[in-house]
Amino acid sequence: MSLSIRNQIPGTVTAITVGEVMATVKVRLDGGQDLTAAITREAVEDLGLAEGSAVRALVKSTEVALATGVVDGLSIRNRLPGTVTDVATGAAMASVKVTVDGGELTAAITNEAATDLALAAGSSVVALIKSTEVSLAGA
Repeated sequence: MSLSIRNQIPGTVTAITVGEVMATVKVRLDGGQDLTAAITREAVEDLGLAEGSAVRALVKSTEVALATGVVDGLSIRNRLPGTVTDVATGAAMASVKVTVDGGELTAAITNEAATDLALAAGSSVVALIKSTEVSLAGA
């Protein structure tokens, strides 16, 4: 199956907390960072997820926010430090490629945001991703 989701990072399930409808799944990415996905209980069962399961974390580029430093006071727990490798701008939006340990992410942000943050190749950033925006697929 081909997907339009550019951000597909491999990892291993380290913990699962199951509720009545939703579950949180902790994933250790191959680069060593931890990521949390909030998915349905049914998805956990359908994928046969358990501690040690190999997965791919999938995130649409429009769901990746960027910060140029540590951000406190946010409920977003997925914070991956990285380095900008490319910024491509269009009429309204910018596509920003970020290398993180174990992979690469693409963030789709406004040109205004890219300019305000002074993003360029070599810039240090933190990729912010809400757990509800992380999907999981079997590896």
